[in-house]
Amino acid sequence: MTRPSRAIENKPKAQPRPGRAVSQGRHESQCCICSHPRREEIEQAFVNWASVAKIAEEHSVSRDGIYRHAHVFGLMDKRRRNVRAALERIIEKAGEVEVNASAVVGAVSAYARINSRGEWVERNETVNLTELFHRLSPAELEAYAKDGSLPDWFKASAGATANDSRGNPNVN
Repeated sequence: MTRPSRAIENKPKAQPRPGRAVSQGRHESQCCICSHPRREEIEQAFVNWASVAKIAEEHSVSRDGIYRHAHVFGLMDKRRRNVRAALERIIEKAGEVEVNASAVVGAVSAYARINSRGEWVERNETVNLTELFHRLSPAELEAYAKDGSLPDWFKASAGATANDSRGNPNVN
């Protein structure tokens, strides 16, 4: 008589409850990374976005152990703030692997918008045209009134206008 086969249940591993701190002393006594001779190297590699699988393989530790250790010591937040390191790795590899230009430009663009604290910063530049007009000399104002021409310094300060970018032939 054969027994009916039971499906093996894939239960998710227990996660620490939010708001409940993990005992650091208990963790340190059981953690193979805390006692590892190359602990600092493992932590640094994790924070710098190295592959967790490669870290685990190279140091003969488990991926789960790395993540547990990272949660206890706040390395996850450090890693999140260090997004620039991950983008640097992508940009550096652009010449070595087959990627499309869009991916490289996207990585460079994102890299330029992240400050040293890992915060996304949108840079906006504004120009006060009234202030620029007040800086015009009487001769420059007269030339502008006559034929609409502006000095080169004015154009450089103001940057491209909407008309300039559309190729309007009436703009000097």
